[in-house]
Amino acid sequence: MEKVFASPSRYVQGKGVLKSGLDHILALGKRALLLADSTVYEIAGRQLEEDLKARSAFVHYEAFHGEASDVEIDRVSQVGRDLDIQVILGLGGGKTIDTAKAIADKLQVPVAILPTVASTDAPTSALSVIYSEEGVFERYLFYSKNPELVLVDTQVIAQAPVRLLASGIADALATWVEGRAVIEAHGATMAGGSPSIAAEAIARACEATLFENGLQALAAAHAKVVTPALEAVVEANTLLSGIGFESCGLAAAHAIHNGFTALHGDIHSLTHGEKVAYGTLTQLLLENRPKEELDRYIRFYQALGLPTTLEEVKLAGVAYEDLVKVGALATQDGETIHQMAQKFTASDVADALLALDAYVRENF
Repeated sequence: MEKVFASPSRYVQGKGVLKSGLDHILALGKRALLLADSTVYEIAGRQLEEDLKARSAFVHYEAFHGEASDVEIDRVSQVGRDLDIQVILGLGGGKTIDTAKAIADKLQVPVAILPTVASTDAPTSALSVIYSEEGVFERYLFYSKNPELVLVDTQVIAQAPVRLLASGIADALATWVEGRAVIEAHGATMAGGSPSIAAEAIARACEATLFENGLQALAAAHAKVVTPALEAVVEANTLLSGIGFESCGLAAAHAIHNGFTALHGDIHSLTHGEKVAYGTLTQLLLENRPKEELDRYIRFYQALGLPTTLEEVKLAGVAYEDLVKVGALATQDGETIHQMAQKFTASDVADALLALDAYVRENF
């Protein structure tokens, strides 16, 4: 299998770059469609629109309706066609970003990804996670190229809810755990090849950066200020994890996250990263990794306020049959859990979800 390394054409990160970095956006086109939800638009979108218009750009703001679905992608794509748009600007969180990438692919125009939170590793990748209108995971949608630009304003991210930064750390901490499993199994990555040395190094650096800087970055976010630790964690959550998951691989942690969409209820009040956190711990248990490693992750998650029990993922008292439904979706054909060396069944996943809960409650 060939090695494939994928990355955005340009990654720009720093305090105030949504204002100082307009040249990077304008280089991609002067007729822009700005996709953001109404809250994000008021926080950062309106000012961005005004700044771009002051530079003689045409900007059409389109409100994101909340779900990265085929319906939403088709709706906004038609708006872009009607306005002869030259560049898509995705401003916001993971689902807005994934939708913006899909629209740009349909219109065959460049996309600039402008994250306002460091809560997922979606910004840099050449894929989107597509859900139904009801929020149930449907599939991964792959593109022929990564975003032309990822522009990350750490001043904006420092103002976001602290929970979202912690969620991004959880999502990023899955990078090495999953990438290592794919490397050991000689599995395939999301980029369509085997992991490269560069991708492995980036995935390792992602884990090390987060353990070294995570708590200090969270403190900076509580104070709503930008520090070197916050800059390091934003880069790990966004660039290192983004390249790491795409070019080093996904395994059980994200498959289990997707499996959770089989259930209804309060679990869906959790963020993407919070659900991935429980999936990451479950993968470590499925692999029977050393107790010291499992305990290190559990303690760090707890220090960050992330869920480590079924009660904390809103599944207290869940029926075993429901956990088997999670396992069935996590192990369906095409899921990333199949890139691991061992083959797992729906009941294997259900058993591990329960065993992790018992282990944490009895030992922490």
